[in-house]
Amino acid sequence: MIDGHGDDTHRYEDIQTNFSSNILPRTDLTGLEQHLRAHLHLIRTYPEPSATTLETLIAETHNIHPDEVLVTSGATDAIHLIAQTFRHNPTYKTFPPTFSEYQDACQQMGYRQSHKAALCWLCNPNNPTGQTHPLHHIQTLAAQHPLLILDQSYETYTLAPMLTPHQALQTGNIIQLHSMTKQYSIPGLRLGYLTAPAPLIRQLRQHYRPWAVNALALQAGKWLLHNATPHIPNLTAHLRETQRLRTRLAQLPGIHLPDAATQTPFFLCTIHPHTAAALKHHLATQHHILIRDASNFRGLTPHHFRLAAQSPEENDTLIAALTQYIHQA
Repeated sequence: MIDGHGDDTHRYEDIQTNFSSNILPRTDLTGLEQHLRAHLHLIRTYPEPSATTLETLIAETHNIHPDEVLVTSGATDAIHLIAQTFRHNPTYKTFPPTFSEYQDACQQMGYRQSHKAALCWLCNPNNPTGQTHPLHHIQTLAAQHPLLILDQSYETYTLAPMLTPHQALQTGNIIQLHSMTKQYSIPGLRLGYLTAPAPLIRQLRQHYRPWAVNALALQAGKWLLHNATPHIPNLTAHLRETQRLRTRLAQLPGIHLPDAATQTPFFLCTIHPHTAAALKHHLATQHHILIRDASNFRGLTPHHFRLAAQSPEENDTLIAALTQYIHQA
């Protein structure tokens, strides 16, 4: 479903406000950009075949062993690596609506869905709903399945408790996905990593592509671990603004929000009787605003769309544009 993901600004001219991507666009990356410009010479040689140096730094950050870390070219690369590695027992389970790549990767490898699956995929916080799962629920799932794949790509987008790599390692059968792409707002660099017990990491390495992560991405990862500040400097304030936006949206006729509130800056909405596709086209072409048509998430409808809260001013601009669309349609 790659063509159906958000942040498809390339399809439109002059998008000024992007609500379609969960990654905040205003992160200050000046220091990283300067660092990478000073290291452009790295493109002249091959990168480390297995990203050992960055894996060691990540392990130190989490107080775990480097053998329990595997750096990948983003979370999607990790998802497909997992599906390829464990295809000897090809049953899987997901909890829709959720990130489509779990299903796509498993289906490409010939998996079949099963309630008692070998691979259980859980996104926490969940994309596209923004909701989180309590830690006891995660532990229960780990006890019920041979392998739990816990995608924590948005772990820095919530104040809810997250399972730490050290805690997850104690279970023996949890593979955690972590996204530096999302944590530091660098989607163009494609950088993530897995944490898991060493025996599982060794299995994954058997299918790991040499030079899977490019030299500039590796250099960026090292710099970010040493120098970066949180990409959402005041998450509490941003979540308050998210709730304000949700309250304003709920007051619009035809807009409905799920009863379960998001615990992240992104969330689902529906619009009736219009479709999300029609709304997206109107906002993009008439107001230079991009939203995420969420109709291609399994379990959702043509009326579902996803928003990621922006600044108060940008959120108010969205409300005004939606109000105009609803009343003129």
